[in-house]
Amino acid sequence: MKDYDIALVGYGPTGMTLAALLGQLGHSVIVLERHSGLYNLPRAACFDDQTMRLFQRLGLVEAISEGVIPQGDYQWVNAAGETLVDLRYAAHAPGGWAAMYMMFQPEIETALDRYDKSLPGVDIHQGVTVSGLEQDDAGVTLRGADADGQAVEVRARYAVGSDGGGSFLRRTLAPQVDDYGFQENWLVCDFHILREVVGLPIFQQVCDPVQPTSIVRIGPHHHRFSFMLNADDSPEAETRPDVVWARVARYLGHDDAELIRAVNYVFRSRIVRDWRHGRVFLAGDAAHEMPPFLGQGMCSGIRDSHNLAWKLDLVLTGRADDSLLDTYQSEREPHVRFITEKAIELGRVQTLRDPAAVAARDERLLALRRANQAPEKVVLPGLSAGFVAGGGAGSGAGSGNGNGAYFPQGRVRSHGADGRFDDVVGSGWCIVASEPSLLRDMTDDQRRAWDVIGGRVAVVSATSSDAALEDLDGTYAQWFAAQGCSVAVVRPDWYVYGTARDGAELAALLDRMARSLHAQPAQDADG
Repeated sequence: MKDYDIALVGYGPTGMTLAALLGQLGHSVIVLERHSGLYNLPRAACFDDQTMRLFQRLGLVEAISEGVIPQGDYQWVNAAGETLVDLRYAAHAPGGWAAMYMMFQPEIETALDRYDKSLPGVDIHQGVTVSGLEQDDAGVTLRGADADGQAVEVRARYAVGSDGGGSFLRRTLAPQVDDYGFQENWLVCDFHILREVVGLPIFQQVCDPVQPTSIVRIGPHHHRFSFMLNADDSPEAETRPDVVWARVARYLGHDDAELIRAVNYVFRSRIVRDWRHGRVFLAGDAAHEMPPFLGQGMCSGIRDSHNLAWKLDLVLTGRADDSLLDTYQSEREPHVRFITEKAIELGRVQTLRDPAAVAARDERLLALRRANQAPEKVVLPGLSAGFVAGGGAGSGAGSGNGNGAYFPQGRVRSHGADGRFDDVVGSGWCIVASEPSLLRDMTDDQRRAWDVIGGRVAVVSATSSDAALEDLDGTYAQWFAAQGCSVAVVRPDWYVYGTARDGAELAALLDRMARSLHAQPAQDADG
């Protein structure tokens, strides 16, 4: 039996992304998926700039482009058709891409699947149901059966469950969950649009107390209508095609679109208490389920994968101690809780049913529009704990103002060629400085230790030179000024380990990071 570095249970976007990242880094990965093929139906509707930046890292932007479309705005309207909220999304967000993309999920998964299967170290076994788990000090053994009933046994150093809300690994290892108590039944109806439909809303929440409705473009050629169901509605009856067509008749006719799916979804808000159990981790919906009102469900699972991938890479290659993996939940859980709570808050406002509460909501939001006050945007938090200097944003070595913050991607010029920062500099750890002199205090041992973890160095300034990249849109000058620092140590997932104001503080920061990683001595770099 072949031993793998990682065994993944589940092959949705979370598992696909983790397999891609680990396979890209050269690790052996086996995927066990209970479905015999790709799911091939949409679930999530959108993703953000940070997710697109990860697709950029994997070289998949062109491959997924036909299934996505940038989204510029999002409207809430009341029962009378008055606009309550008109939220604008940035065309250039911190991740270096548009803030919001609407997608047709099967096309995204097809691109990820094709990439995963191109990686020599990634083995994908579909039609396998996992039913047994054992682990010891050296690894994890998973047992199950394939579609023909043949026994399957897999051995790996670590395992990750990304098999959704009904996860076998979650049921086995982590049955305790924190339930926020927000649970709603919705009818979700997806259509393939056959021709241009005048007046079809693109991204709209209809805050009608009689029938809360969400209308969303999911990629260039598909549309979704979601209807909140009443307690006495029968999911079986409501998913009948004739009932669905009656619901959307105001917007679509049979000549306009093809109904490809109608399903009852229960929106839940649950977070597993323990995401790590020895050598087994939970990620994506297996670790947390959230309502869709912020469009962050799939994004959150992909962030889980990105967080785990670089940490597993360092541990598997002996460049960090296993304790680094304990920072996975301490970093990701606060982020997930923030998003979940905000999504619940938005959902409750959008789906009010009490007439008095609805009238008060509408008047409050309409008053804001009359006063030309833009709606408050939800800003995702940085890291507040985990593998960050000083334990989180606003503290730690150096000036510390940017510790735990998300590091932006701007456009830079190098030797006459323009491009996004990540394409020019590359992926992985990076020291980003505003001038070359800030790097002079790094010792030879620190430089060797930085090389051991695959670290890169980039100087970004107002003008280009042999020693520096040109900051074409001022992204980095603005960021350094806002954080009160001159140099940042950026992790592979683009969160800032720590910041410094001068070379001496940078040297101290690197020493602190090396101690925290329990990195191998620099002389072992070639071993």
